[in-house]
Amino acid sequence: MTPKFHPAPLVIAAILILAGAGRVAPMTAPASSSPTFNVREFGATGVKADDARAAIQRTIDACAAAGGGLVYVPPGEYSTGTIHLRSGVRLYIEAGATVFSIKKKEAFDKDALFYGEDLTGVTLEGRGTIDGQAGYVRRLKGDHHDDFIYPNQVEMEKLGRPLVRSFPREDQFGHLVLLIRCKDVRIAGLSFIDSPSWTIRPYGCERLTIDGVRIRSSLQDGVWADGIDPDGCKDVRIANSTIETGDDALVFYSMNWFGPALPCENITVTNCRLSSASSAIKFCDGNMNAIRNVTIDNCVITDSNRGIAFMDFDGGVVENIILSNLTIDCVRYEWFWWGDGEPFHFNVKKRSEVHRDSKKEDDRPAGHIRNVKIANVIARGRGSSVCNGHPDAWLEGITFDNVKLVLAHDPAAAYDKAVNALTFKQVRNLKLRNLEIVWDKPEYGRWESALVLDEIQGLEIDGFQGRQAPSDRVVAEAEGKAAIVLRQVEGAVVRGGTAAPGTGTFVEVQGPKSRDIVLAGNDVRRAKTPYRLSMGAGPASVREMNGIR
Repeated sequence: MTPKFHPAPLVIAAILILAGAGRVAPMTAPASSSPTFNVREFGATGVKADDARAAIQRTIDACAAAGGGLVYVPPGEYSTGTIHLRSGVRLYIEAGATVFSIKKKEAFDKDALFYGEDLTGVTLEGRGTIDGQAGYVRRLKGDHHDDFIYPNQVEMEKLGRPLVRSFPREDQFGHLVLLIRCKDVRIAGLSFIDSPSWTIRPYGCERLTIDGVRIRSSLQDGVWADGIDPDGCKDVRIANSTIETGDDALVFYSMNWFGPALPCENITVTNCRLSSASSAIKFCDGNMNAIRNVTIDNCVITDSNRGIAFMDFDGGVVENIILSNLTIDCVRYEWFWWGDGEPFHFNVKKRSEVHRDSKKEDDRPAGHIRNVKIANVIARGRGSSVCNGHPDAWLEGITFDNVKLVLAHDPAAAYDKAVNALTFKQVRNLKLRNLEIVWDKPEYGRWESALVLDEIQGLEIDGFQGRQAPSDRVVAEAEGKAAIVLRQVEGAVVRGGTAAPGTGTFVEVQGPKSRDIVLAGNDVRRAKTPYRLSMGAGPASVREMNGIR
């Protein structure tokens, strides 16, 4: 016999559940085997108008005095100046809690909201928010001069455009996190928004992990609001994070601002999404020692004024770098940002060659960029990717492998300086494998060649696909340009390439120093001219083998 079904117990249970749905259980600190210290119990009110600095600091100091543990910041709004972190303290900012940078300069005894020096075992985590409350004003640049953007300024002056730009307001202070010589540091889960200066700035730190954070500042106005700027740090892991910053998103330094210039080394960056009105990833011009052993993988770069930048102006070394499995989408921002909408940028200079106020006698020797591999990348840019060495320090061991580069034009932009899609100058041992270059519409009248190689020693181009720029001008003018230009190139192999439909000249060899160039197995059936010599290149400089006609 089938038993009767009695719904009453289930209905009663459902009523009890619904009755409790309107009640919210009080938030408690995350489970921890260590002692827990709640900032509310030390006097923090959670009201934004109240100054919570003393209460938060008392809580952290009590936790440290007890031998370490967890400091809990429950939901609420907390305004504060500099908070000094302590060894062994895990600061947890709960979801629904926001820590604000207070608008009182006297509340900052350090140039940061959260500060730590010579600490071990520091954690700053949670699901809450740290808000720098940065603000900006737009005005004429006046006597403010920036050598890096001077070419953009010249373009604006040619157009008669006013040189209006963004400047930070004066009622804001410091970084959101500044850590000096700390070890075993973890920053995780938090949102860092509107920092007045570089958001997370570690110097000389070891075993630093940054995981699952969100960093955001204004992409239109957030000048000097970098995302993460490790300086002389080693054993760094940055993962699963989103960084949208007005200034550079991720920068590696090796400078002497807080002590000796230390190598920035042994770094991995994975599973991140980056946007920047300047450079998304920068191996910085501020490098007096070394940046080395860096792997960046499985990242997406969007809405950036420059994708990947290698800039070496202070004599340091950048070496052993792998950038792989990336998508890059660049746009052109306003004139006062570094960059020109280009996915790739390499530049070695001495300071006096960049800054008009630097004296030649104060220059350090030119730095070196070597052993860099960029692989499995799809990139779209609005400006020419220019990769230059220095007469005293050529780039060495640069590899582009399986890279698709698209160059686009923005008719709405105030100016466009793009000419060639990708240029390399002063490089030894350059390998370009499975490189495809595509010209997007609308076409731009200044465009010329897909690939220009100038002063190269030891060149391998394997599997290139592309053509010279299309042109709205007469066909003969478009066909007069070359897909690949080899200028003063010594020792090169161009093999397995494919001339795209509409190719005029596939390879043009220029200059009396060009020699030992082999063209092998290239499909040039769609090219009007497989190769030509110009600008003093001799007939013995090129040997053609097994060409597909």
